[in-house]
Amino acid sequence: MTEQRRAERLDQPREPRGLRLPRVDQESFGRWSEGIARGMGTANFIVYMTVVIAIWFVWNTLAPRNLQFDPYTFTFLTLVLSLQASYAAPLILLAQNRQADRDRVALEEDRRRATMQKADTEYLAREIAALRIAMGEVATRDFVRSELTRLAEELDEANQRRQRLERRQQDRAQRSEVAEGLEDPRDDLDGDFARDNGRPES
Repeated sequence: MTEQRRAERLDQPREPRGLRLPRVDQESFGRWSEGIARGMGTANFIVYMTVVIAIWFVWNTLAPRNLQFDPYTFTFLTLVLSLQASYAAPLILLAQNRQADRDRVALEEDRRRATMQKADTEYLAREIAALRIAMGEVATRDFVRSELTRLAEELDEANQRRQRLERRQQDRAQRSEVAEGLEDPRDDLDGDFARDNGRPES
């Protein structure tokens, strides 16, 4: 009873019942089918097949009757060609499916790379735009040069105004000294004369 319960556990998959077919390596069989399809799609295969069929016709037509293994209507040849076609078609389809799978994987990889490149391009575009905006707010060489030139001109103008002011002060000082030098000092005689002129006559 316990062994039956262990055999009927729900957490383990059941073993498949019935006839077990041999397992085939899909990758190896796919490579083999691609090789056959690649070989059948060449000019050599067509030429060799044409030569074999021509020899088959000639032998079963011109050879002695006791040596002919497939006389006219060539039933055995028809059977061989039918078997070849019946096996060639699935092999070619299998090779085409594998090629389609590879193309799909390559397409998905190309789409993924294109998406990554688009994202990278958009990121770089945003970074360049941000740098342009930031460079608009940063003082460039021409801006600094123009500001320094303007400041130098303002300093030159201020220096010239200061020099003109000093010159005016010097001129005023020289004029005041000249005016003081032109005034003659009064001596005692001038004072006596002034007093004499101020006396009344007797």
